[in-house]
Amino acid sequence: MKLLLWLLLLVFAWPLALLALILYPIVWLLSIPFRLIGISVRGLFDLLDAIIRLPARALRGKPPA
Repeated sequence: MKLLLWLLLLVFAWPLALLALILYPIVWLLSIPFRLIGISVRGLFDLLDAIIRLPARALRGKPPA
């Protein structure tokens, strides 16, 4: 889908399409640190969630088989 949109942009506004082609890898590289921060924050929240729910899981015991 992205390729079709880019080709459409190339037909109607080729300078803008070439600029987008050049800037896309730069923007992707600049966004890597923000993605890593997002992954770390999500991991921290998952850890806190597991710690908070641990007593309830321990008291529940094993379900009957």
